[in-house]
Amino acid sequence: MASAKEFLRQYNLKPKQSLAQNFLVDEAHLARIAAAATLTKEDTVLEIGPGPGTLTDHLAAQAGRVIAVELDNRLIEPLQQRFAAQPHVTILHGDILELAPGALVEQAVRDGRRETGETDEAIRKSQPAARPIAQGAELLLSSYKVVANLPYYITSAVLRHLLEAEVPPTVIVVLVQKEVAERICAGPGKLSLLAVSVQFYAKPTLVHQVPAGAFYPPPKVDSAVLRLDCYPAPVVADVAPEQFFRVVRAGFSQKRKQLGNTLSTGLHLSKADAVALLTAAHIDPKRRAETLTLEEWGLLCRLWQARSNESSL
Repeated sequence: MASAKEFLRQYNLKPKQSLAQNFLVDEAHLARIAAAATLTKEDTVLEIGPGPGTLTDHLAAQAGRVIAVELDNRLIEPLQQRFAAQPHVTILHGDILELAPGALVEQAVRDGRRETGETDEAIRKSQPAARPIAQGAELLLSSYKVVANLPYYITSAVLRHLLEAEVPPTVIVVLVQKEVAERICAGPGKLSLLAVSVQFYAKPTLVHQVPAGAFYPPPKVDSAVLRLDCYPAPVVADVAPEQFFRVVRAGFSQKRKQLGNTLSTGLHLSKADAVALLTAAHIDPKRRAETLTLEEWGLLCRLWQARSNESSL
């Protein structure tokens, strides 16, 4: 297959600055990203931002099916031509933030199998037990994985979209700014709202670093490959995500402020009530948000919910 630069030259294309396109061109790093997803022929992969298709080559060689979603309409026809001889690769034009990833993968797999002559009944019988999704529909796929080389300015939005999806992936492997990967993987003492938001849904691992010189054109920062192993259910039990994050956002709302102050302001509590809430959770009101574990946030949220329920009686 053509390299990234050969592909771009062939179709007279240049990276689009307005889309923050920095294409990974180093073959060794492309191979390592694909390897980080630990793919088998049983896997279905959703690739976000295939660009010139060089990472797609590696995914297609290892996975049973690849669905690649590209925002740049200039690349769609060239990508379709590149993978025309590989029927297990589907190229789609769209914005992943406007699509339901699980439903997208499901539909692409169904369409692909129909093209081979399989009936819906045959597809249904060949799959593991169905899982219910919205409006009584069924997701016949047992799982899917995501691999992505994202523009850095949409990293947080895309991760949130995937992790909070009605049918989330089992694994996400994404190329992100090195500093962002380090923040996401941080532990108590260095936690941020971003880290808590990701770790609520998945276990993060910084796989390896990627230098700026591995890209065309090279970005101004170094990058890293981040792997997220998504939990079957949020790691903090008995807490509604929207309530959990309301408390967490309140805690992080004022940098370097003590929790007794930030929770008072963010949750509209008196200072005395905020201190009492923290004390009941065995958390020193003088601590700061970045020092709390997810378990402590969960306990704090459950106590706040109980207090709110009592107040409404």
